[in-house]
Amino acid sequence: MKSGKLREIILGKALDPLKTETRHSLALVAFLAWVGLGADGLSSSAYGPAETFHALNGHTHLGLYMAIATAVTVFIIALAYNQVIELFPTGGGGYRVASRLVGPYLGLISGCALILDYVLTIAISVAAGVEALASLLPLGFQAYKLHAEAFFIAILIVLNLRGMKETIQILLPIFLGFVVTHLFLIVYGIFAHASYLPDLVPNTLTETSQLASDIGWIGVAGMLLLAYSQGGGTYTGLEAVSNNVNILAEPRVHTGKMTMFYMALSLAFTASGIILLYLLWDARPVEGQTLNASTFKAIIDSMGLGSAWTNKLLLTIVLIFEAGLLFVAANTGFLGGPAVLSNMAADSWVPHKFRYLSTRLVTQNGILVMGIAALAILFWTQGSVTLLVVLYSISVFLTFAISLFGLCLYWWQHRKELEHWKRRFFLSLVGFVICAGILAILLVEKFTEGGWATAVIIGAIAALCIYIRNHYRETKDAIHVVDQVFANQPFGPHVSAVKPDPDEQTAVFIVGSSRGGGLHALLWVQRMFPGHFKNFLFVNARTVDSHAYGGEGAVEQMRAEANATLKFFEDFCHSHGMASATYLGFGTDVVNEVTKLCEEISKAYPNAIFFTSKLIFEHDNWFTRLLHNQAALAIQRRLHFESLQMVILPMKV
Repeated sequence: MKSGKLREIILGKALDPLKTETRHSLALVAFLAWVGLGADGLSSSAYGPAETFHALNGHTHLGLYMAIATAVTVFIIALAYNQVIELFPTGGGGYRVASRLVGPYLGLISGCALILDYVLTIAISVAAGVEALASLLPLGFQAYKLHAEAFFIAILIVLNLRGMKETIQILLPIFLGFVVTHLFLIVYGIFAHASYLPDLVPNTLTETSQLASDIGWIGVAGMLLLAYSQGGGTYTGLEAVSNNVNILAEPRVHTGKMTMFYMALSLAFTASGIILLYLLWDARPVEGQTLNASTFKAIIDSMGLGSAWTNKLLLTIVLIFEAGLLFVAANTGFLGGPAVLSNMAADSWVPHKFRYLSTRLVTQNGILVMGIAALAILFWTQGSVTLLVVLYSISVFLTFAISLFGLCLYWWQHRKELEHWKRRFFLSLVGFVICAGILAILLVEKFTEGGWATAVIIGAIAALCIYIRNHYRETKDAIHVVDQVFANQPFGPHVSAVKPDPDEQTAVFIVGSSRGGGLHALLWVQRMFPGHFKNFLFVNARTVDSHAYGGEGAVEQMRAEANATLKFFEDFCHSHGMASATYLGFGTDVVNEVTKLCEEISKAYPNAIFFTSKLIFEHDNWFTRLLHNQAALAIQRRLHFESLQMVILPMKV
């Protein structure tokens, strides 16, 4: 079986990015966006409330404060991030907010934190999902959890390489199953022990006062803040919509806000409801089981449905849906992570190839990097959910704090121009204080328990990004110098077009967006082969990347820019009495598109020889080859294989 056919079976048939129906078929309506992006936040109810409860160190009555604080915080952060959706309707979320409103380097830190956040989204969701399934199995299974986690990540990589909407539709029944089963258990669990509710508040106040008399109010406040911060994983995922507005259906802002409302409502109810169940059902840790599993078991056993086997079956269904939702949440990392990498690639912080789409119109490079990084994190932490939550919460709240600080600056700087700025400023400020407070507490209290690792990882990614951007800046400056040298090349006096003769010797130039590079190749050929070529054709294939494909009208704008560049070359040749024509193609793989165009030209112009320029660096190494695609060499190999002659002209930078 050919490799191409095998790839098609696994990943699906290629999609045409230039068809408008393709874009609309991939865009997510609010409900599907809630499934694909909101699962990250909702699934955190599987481990966030439990981490909060564990951090109370046995003083479980304080959990009532945590339930209320969780619900309120979710809505505050969600409302604040609605402002991000309004201000940045093309996506980018925390990275774009920080870059535009605070500065490029804080934007870089926010972007690095988001990359780590989405890697940890995959790692912690899969780890927590496997733990939920392990609660149903004998203790002997614990030794195989890591292998199971690696297997599930591999499955998710393949699903995402097939395309985002297909993945979401496959996981939709799991998401709905989680919502229905957990909604029922929370409502039933609260009503079943409703008799405890009237005494819950007075008992909580009494026990809080007793604890304060033992350790002081400062001690109580410190315990509450630490537990509140430890459960910070509960609020993660709320930024996912603002990061991925570009994949939502039109009107994007409205769709984004509706998605955020669904997320906030479902997360606030589920997370605070589960903490309330812990209180009402006196939850206690059980070896080999999650706190959710032991609590749900107690609730199901109290229903009196019949045999122990029936109760076991119901618990199994509930935990399978919980694990399934965690795997759906892991999928958010494969949607959001590549989107952040794509935005950072547009600003040259990471290799430009992270903007490229595969034939399935997904950012394949980003998906592979996120999956491999998640596997590395899992093996390093041995799948410890407690350690992953610390890493996760710090990276998330660093992004939250920077983004909300940027919003505060924006509303303050535009206070004289905008109505109702005070309300928006106050909302952003409250969100910033909450997120910055959680971040500070986590860094201080958990620095030796994983906090240092988060700082080191984010710092290392940022340093690498700065090095990459400096390289791209130097290269861009060098290309600009070349463009300036050739910018003053005079046009000739000839005014009419000269049509190419297919029987004459033809020079075909494969050009990009640099006019200097194209003229460099044209003048080089004329100097080396004076009077030999009579036809001069120009070929350009543009890559439909994530940014061109993400916005309405972006492909049309790219087409207009490409046509303008090609017309410049054609007009230059005509002005000197040289026969000239141009060819333009679009696709997700520039090598394939150029090859197809060259094959068409060779049939029409049998005496054609192909030319292109390639950047040559004084200190060439694997890193420069990673940062710059080797399209010229790849095209040359393909054309030589088809018995077509191609010459690569060096352009030193």
